[in-house]
Amino acid sequence: MLSFIFISFCLIVTSLVIFLLSKIQASKEKDKQIETLKASLEEMDEQAKLIMRTDMELNKTQEELDKKISGLDILQKLSRDISTTLEEKQIFKKISTEYLEGLGFEKSLAFLWNDLKREFHPCLNLGYNDVESEKIKISVNADKDRYLDLIHSGKAASSVSIPNNFLTKDKIYQLFGVRSFIICPILAQEGNQGFIFVGTQNIEACITEGEQELITILTNQIGQTLDNARLFEKTWRSQQELEVKVEERTRQLTQTLEEVGKISKRKSDFISSVSHELRTPLTSIKGYAAILLAGKLGSVPDEIKNRLEKINRHSDELVHMVNDLLDISRIESGKVNMHMESLELKYITDKVADLLSEQLKTKNISFSSNLPEDCQKILADRSQIERVFINLVGNALKFTPENGKISITAHRSGKMIQIDVTDTGFGIPEDAQEKIFEEFFRVENTINQEVKGTGLGLTLVKHIIEAHQGRIWVKSKLGEGSTFSFTLNTA
Repeated sequence: MLSFIFISFCLIVTSLVIFLLSKIQASKEKDKQIETLKASLEEMDEQAKLIMRTDMELNKTQEELDKKISGLDILQKLSRDISTTLEEKQIFKKISTEYLEGLGFEKSLAFLWNDLKREFHPCLNLGYNDVESEKIKISVNADKDRYLDLIHSGKAASSVSIPNNFLTKDKIYQLFGVRSFIICPILAQEGNQGFIFVGTQNIEACITEGEQELITILTNQIGQTLDNARLFEKTWRSQQELEVKVEERTRQLTQTLEEVGKISKRKSDFISSVSHELRTPLTSIKGYAAILLAGKLGSVPDEIKNRLEKINRHSDELVHMVNDLLDISRIESGKVNMHMESLELKYITDKVADLLSEQLKTKNISFSSNLPEDCQKILADRSQIERVFINLVGNALKFTPENGKISITAHRSGKMIQIDVTDTGFGIPEDAQEKIFEEFFRVENTINQEVKGTGLGLTLVKHIIEAHQGRIWVKSKLGEGSTFSFTLNTA
């Protein structure tokens, strides 16, 4: 019985021991679980803190991004508004308080450097009264060298960063009465440069790089607009000066032309008067010479007869010169009426060739004409246009050596017919080609010394062609001949 009780007691003790051991083991396992759970909770806490920090940073970034987008939108509107003016004084007036507050600031000043006065001149004032702005102006000019260095560096100064050798942040805070600020150079290429100041008294506001970048973009836009305005002003002034000069020059030219007209008229009147006066004695000289040559006053010795023939021949040359001068004078003054009619060009060239045939044969010069069917009809005064051809072909004869060639060709040029008289003569120097149509002009060379002429033939031709609403010109090379070209209206 005792043994049974002992065994039972042992079993109970053993069971209790086993139970206690299991409880102890379970307790240890629970402690481990608690430790694991505690570690997990701590890790979750760290993750939660990280998530909160990340969320705050994301919110801050989002706010910064929204602020930047809003600033860019305002900046775009402001830039568009600024770009609409080409007056320098109006540019800064476009920057309103509304725009400034939209960018996150309530105070702004802008200064441009006046190179003549060697000082900064205010051109924008937002958020300051007259006394405050004057005080700031005096202080800015007292430290003008520092501001000029900032402008030359092309860098901005702000609450975030201040360049070396510039004012301290505290001095700027005190001077401008703000808690945050940006000072950015205005870098215009034309004229004087300057800077713009923007600031806020908001304690919570903090200048960011994005805001500094926005103000930099704004100052660049202001600089470009200032350049445009100054270039426009310069161009406008140049145009005004040019118009004044043109007007003055036009007035001078008009006066000169009037004087030339008067001189030309006096010259024409003089030539006409002198020519008429010369005709009477020339007629008498020629008449008396003819009487003496005819022997009506007795026989004339051969020696005297030769002299009389020279008098008669030179009298004819003088009469011809006087007639040319009179014709030129009449055409210039408009006293000669051109009797325009439809003429056959081939008929005129054949007539001229027949008239000069003996001279052509004498020098063995070949003469040809190439006149297409669509160039046959011209509108001209018969007698005057014949004189043109006689003068031009006659000149070609004078200056073309023996066995040479003279040709007349024509082709249509719009509503006009261009006629070319070409020779294989000695040619005309380039510097004389513009002058040969002037009265009495003759090229200085050995050929002209041998060939007689008055220097009036081409002048007369030019006046006749211009009276026909045409024009005349020459192309020539020394030793290769010349081509005289002129235009006439088609019939």
